[in-house]
Amino acid sequence: MGREVRRVPADWQHPKKHTFDHRGQWVERYEALLSGDWAAAAKEWDEARAKWERGEFPDYASEENKALPFDQWDSRRPYSGDYMPQWPEAECTHLMMYETTSEGSPISPAFATPEELARWLADNGASSFGNATASYEAWLRVASGGFAPSAIYTPETGLVSGVEALKGAA
Repeated sequence: MGREVRRVPADWQHPKKHTFDHRGQWVERYEALLSGDWAAAAKEWDEARAKWERGEFPDYASEENKALPFDQWDSRRPYSGDYMPQWPEAECTHLMMYETTSEGSPISPAFATPEELARWLADNGASSFGNATASYEAWLRVASGGFAPSAIYTPETGLVSGVEALKGAA
C-alpha cells in the first residue's frame, strides 16, 4: 500500500465508474485496478485451489478453515477486469502515479519523464499520504524508482508519508 509508478501508453485514460459517495450523491470515480499479470495471478489461484481440493492445506489453515470451500477461505478467483491492461512494452512510453491503498487509482495524468511527473505531483499538491503532499525531490525519487509505502514511523520523525521519508534513500 502506498504510491506506485505505472508505465502506460501516452493516450491511456484510466476507466471511471459512477457510484454514490458518502453523501448519497451520484459521482464519477476511477475504477480501482491492480497492477501485475492477471493471467499469472489466476494460474496461481487455480493451482492453490487444486491443492486445497486434494486436501493439501497450508500449515496455517485451521481445521475449521479446512472445511470451507477454497474461494471462501482465500478469496474469489482473480478477474481480468480487476487488473491494468497488459500492453506491449514498446507502447508504455509514459508514467502515471497510482495510489495502491485500494487496488490502484491514478493520482496524476500521464507524463513522458519522471521529472515531468514529479513536477506535476509537487505543484498540484498530490497526496503522498492522507492530506500530506511531498516535495519535488521526494516525488522524483518515487517517479524514478517506482514505489513508496503509505507511511513510515520513526521515533525521530514520527509518522510521515513514505514518499517524503524515502527521498534521501539511495
